[in-house]
Amino acid sequence: MRGKRFAVLATVIALVSCASTADAIVGGTPARVSDTPWVVAITTSDGQLMCGGALVAPDKVMTAAHCATIKGVLGKNQRPADQLRVVAGRTDLRVKTDGIEAAVADVWRHPDYREVTQGDDVAILTLARALPYRTIALGEVGDDGVVLGWGRTAENTPPSLTLRKATVPILSDQECMLKEPDFRPGAMLCAGRGDHDACTGDSGGPLVVRGRLAGVVSFGRGCARANEPGVYTRLAHYRSMLGF
Repeated sequence: MRGKRFAVLATVIALVSCASTADAIVGGTPARVSDTPWVVAITTSDGQLMCGGALVAPDKVMTAAHCATIKGVLGKNQRPADQLRVVAGRTDLRVKTDGIEAAVADVWRHPDYREVTQGDDVAILTLARALPYRTIALGEVGDDGVVLGWGRTAENTPPSLTLRKATVPILSDQECMLKEPDFRPGAMLCAGRGDHDACTGDSGGPLVVRGRLAGVVSFGRGCARANEPGVYTRLAHYRSMLGF
């Protein structure tokens, strides 16, 4: 689910609040959870891929608020914790014997979140158990970052279901404002100029800069379209509220 990209792909993006969330990384390469043990998948209770996330504490997952929102309700109704599962330690989501599936005990969603284009697209899932995987700390933006996810590898393909990654250039706020009318300087960042991008299914997944978590996939227009960057929640803006 990837924010505004989902708004364009309405059939895939039943979440209005996911206007264009990202998928299994367009233009990326295979990745392994052994190299990035803090990256997790978020599924429904019956195992359908919804989003990505990052383990920021043994029992806390950082993701996008639209990933914790009931489909089609424009950000008003938070998804109950018992409808979510977190899958960690699994490079290929089809290999059920790998990694750990954890229930979600509690969901915190930014109280001002309404829809992806308005910002505040950040949430924290508290797990029912601590996970034995390395966590990732929050950091600042830089010249480029690495985005990871299990989503689509093109706008009209099924999800990859195997972890992929791509390096994307991070644009200046000035360039972002010219390309994306809903861009909020400070609270958002954008990355990518086509060819490499997140896509449907990558929503909430991590954007990593210098080994630290700088953003989560929020929205975009399509996937890897020329001159259409992906938009991410800039986590440094919310650091004091998030407590990490």
